[in-house]
Amino acid sequence: MTKSTNGDEDSIDLEVALGPTFRPVVEFPEPAPLETHGPAKVIALCNQKGGVGKTTTTINLGAAIAETGRRVLLVDFDPQGALSVGLGVNPHELDLTIYNLMIEREARIDEVLLKTGVPGMDLLPANIDLSAAEIQLVTEVARELVLGRVLAPVVPDYDFILIDCQPSLGLLTVNALAAADGVIIPLECEFFALRGVALLMDTIIRVQERINPRLDIEGILATMYDQRTVHGREVLSRTVDAFGDKVFHTVISRTVRFPETTVVGEPITSYASSSTGAQAYRRLAREVLAR
Repeated sequence: MTKSTNGDEDSIDLEVALGPTFRPVVEFPEPAPLETHGPAKVIALCNQKGGVGKTTTTINLGAAIAETGRRVLLVDFDPQGALSVGLGVNPHELDLTIYNLMIEREARIDEVLLKTGVPGMDLLPANIDLSAAEIQLVTEVARELVLGRVLAPVVPDYDFILIDCQPSLGLLTVNALAAADGVIIPLECEFFALRGVALLMDTIIRVQERINPRLDIEGILATMYDQRTVHGREVLSRTVDAFGDKVFHTVISRTVRFPETTVVGEPITSYASSSTGAQAYRRLAREVLAR
């Protein structure tokens, strides 16, 4: 086992992390620059289990894609507002959020959009107000399609729109799946997290059949991986055995850097640019762009 050399004591080199799956290491090419932008590919990051790395992945994957010259919009679709906090925004100080766009017809998306510290990456923020939307939308016609209507005006302006979903399979998550072209499922390398994927898959299939036939599973992303534990290695191997090529080759290892980035409110790609965590998300960005 090889430790990283950047001072990240809990990080494991990416090639080593892939070892237990017995898959060859795949090098994904640097994406070619774009001459024009849009329309965006919309990807929901979804898992009904909390604490599996959805928000961390949304922020850092978005930042890594933006580094390639793509225009990226991050959508905070969790009433806890963790995505907004992770980018240095105080949700309690916001007058307008995605809630207003969902509920108030006169609200304009350009009034809610915020610039982030990452060039080419914008944010639609959220706060606790969004929790009321799930109740208010119950009586709406086509209530599963509201988020798609909200995002439609800016789809031509971006190359990727990443939606950070709340940890549930309720109406907000169904809205995200109905608006998305694809789903990335962050999966903590822990047995109980793996058990919950079957329920999520069932929800995705139902949305495909009844609401959004273009929805596809982009991939399952192993997160919080620690090769030093037998349990972690076994869960990763079982995940690859069960889902095959749907599992990203990129593996996100545990690192002390990720909690630090939340405190400073910026992606790991800028906070600790040479760290193993930053390298892993840049690799994931190349893999997503290659799919």
